[in-house]
Amino acid sequence: MPEKFKGKVALVTGGSSGIGKATALAFAAEGAKVVLAARREREGARVVEQIVGAGGKAHFVRTDVSIEADVDAMVRQTVSRFGRLDYAFNNAGVGGGGGPIHEAESADWDRIIDINLKGVWLCMKYEIAYMKEQGFGAIVNNSSTAGLAGYAGNAIYAASKFGVNGLTMSAAVEYADQGIRINAVCPGWTMTPMVGEADAAESERESQALDETPQKRFAAPEEIAEAALWLCSDAASFVTGVALPVDGGLLAQ
Repeated sequence: MPEKFKGKVALVTGGSSGIGKATALAFAAEGAKVVLAARREREGARVVEQIVGAGGKAHFVRTDVSIEADVDAMVRQTVSRFGRLDYAFNNAGVGGGGGPIHEAESADWDRIIDINLKGVWLCMKYEIAYMKEQGFGAIVNNSSTAGLAGYAGNAIYAASKFGVNGLTMSAAVEYADQGIRINAVCPGWTMTPMVGEADAAESERESQALDETPQKRFAAPEEIAEAALWLCSDAASFVTGVALPVDGGLLAQ
């Protein structure tokens, strides 16, 4: 099979499950050496075993993306282990904090913004610093359709993802002439562990969202991974600063 990322190195945060795991496996299947970063060591180690068992190369780094020292160490270990950093998929994120704004808790704001927004900023800060020296790199940030349209009942999450898109577009312009492309992928409803563990109220909202999605189904994590890999690939060499919906037509209507 073709290996369009052979000899390259990809870093995936939140790589222990869901979209992150699917993307790590997809990079490895295309020949990349993969570094997975996540907080859950056991799950991350299993993904590494799966990649290595299939003949690939992978390494796990325990990382909390909201902690600057962890992110710095993550990038340093990636370069130390494999000698370079070509692609980064900044995927780590959390949900929660749902409900009307006037009932929201400050703790929810701090937790969601720290991981979803500050975490992406920290990852880009250290990834770009290395990619500048290398003169090449492609970064994809995992955002959401909630970062492209209002999301009643989950404003904190939406604010974090609007922020991710703003960071993505600003950084793309800032580094476009330095060989670094930066884009975001914006999934619609995707069948991840976060969705599977939803409570009854959340499940009712998900049922409504499914009805509103023109393709009448959830995305598989692998479908989001394919979009992320395309944005990293040479096929997207003139694409930067894009927040790409992968949503089954949700935003189109």
